[in-house]
Amino acid sequence: MIPYRTLPWLAASSGALTILAFSGVLPEWLGFVFKPLTTLLVIVYAWPRGTNPQRNLIRAGLVLSLAGDVFLLWPKEGFLPGLVAFLLAHLAYIAAFCVPLRLAARPLGFVVYAVVAAVVMSWLWPAIPGALRGPVVAYVVCLATMAAQAFGWWRSSVASNAADARLARWAALGGLLFMGSDSLLAINKFAVALPASSLWILLTYWVAQGCIASALRHPRGASATVNSRNGH
Repeated sequence: MIPYRTLPWLAASSGALTILAFSGVLPEWLGFVFKPLTTLLVIVYAWPRGTNPQRNLIRAGLVLSLAGDVFLLWPKEGFLPGLVAFLLAHLAYIAAFCVPLRLAARPLGFVVYAVVAAVVMSWLWPAIPGALRGPVVAYVVCLATMAAQAFGWWRSSVASNAADARLARWAALGGLLFMGSDSLLAINKFAVALPASSLWILLTYWVAQGCIASALRHPRGASATVNSRNGH
């Protein structure tokens, strides 16, 4: 049995080992172990949280993200499958954030994120291979929609003084960080090699996933534990 409150610390430790491995400080093969393990720990953290149907949708998004993480361990061969896995993850997150609020009910966030996405895409467009342009555009639309819908949920809950305002704030922060992480990843892949890219890309990615998992209500009981074998 793993004490529930230790899961964020375990995930942070696993993520740190991944970053050190992909930064050349530790053997690279350790990254192939600890990268999926970190996301798996985020899934275990999220598993007992929340109520249906939002819980199942966020669970699905995290599991699809884990698949994407595994594909992207091979950046060339796995890029397109990883892109598709994360696109599906964002669709699951969008559906989850539509549970408390109709899609695009708060349009300001959609305008802001669309502008940010358009600026980044216009810069990277000449460097993106022709065969990848369609999938990349579809992915960016889903990513920006997810972030904007999370932002809209937060603004709506604050405006109505709703009980879920704190949860919605986590979702909005997760969406923002996901946009930042994927923008860094795309710039590093298609435009210019960024210094300490593994650190910034993976750090923002896992904090984003942790924030999205935290958008689900905490399980009852401060001493909650999870079974290390089945995630409950």
